[in-house]
Amino acid sequence: MRIRAAHIDELPLLQDIERAAGRCFRDIGMPEIADDQPLPLDELARYERAGLAWVATDETGTPVAYLIAEHVDGNLHVEQVSVHPDSARRGIGRSLLDHLGSHAVAGGVPALTLTTFTHVPWNAPYYTRCGFHPLDDSRIGPGLREIRRREAAHGLDRWPRVCMRRDL
Repeated sequence: MRIRAAHIDELPLLQDIERAAGRCFRDIGMPEIADDQPLPLDELARYERAGLAWVATDETGTPVAYLIAEHVDGNLHVEQVSVHPDSARRGIGRSLLDHLGSHAVAGGVPALTLTTFTHVPWNAPYYTRCGFHPLDDSRIGPGLREIRRREAAHGLDRWPRVCMRRDL
């Protein structure tokens, strides 16, 4: 596996990875998440142009996972990390998070943040194993509050969610 910057022509593959990764939510009673559409190509392109989109590739150089991030409240916020189910459980997601952490440290960024579902095994419990910890309300900055507001408006608060941080 190799991690590298995403290429503009690969963005439709990232959408395919997101769709495939989302299907497992159907098995745990969250079909709305399974059916949720990936980010549009123009939004993915914004991350790619900003240099905040990475892919993990297989031996042929084809993306099997991706991570996109943005600067929020002085940290790097994981907007999305997805691994195709055919490549899951191989440490690829953790490697992408570690890659983002190295990128953040090189840029003087103190932490990574993300928002996620509390009770989904491959969400908050997984991120805890990757070094993230839940943030209480007093430690959530205005940028994360705005992200949570948009998530709630999108209907994600039907299930418990949490903001998490990994200090670097």
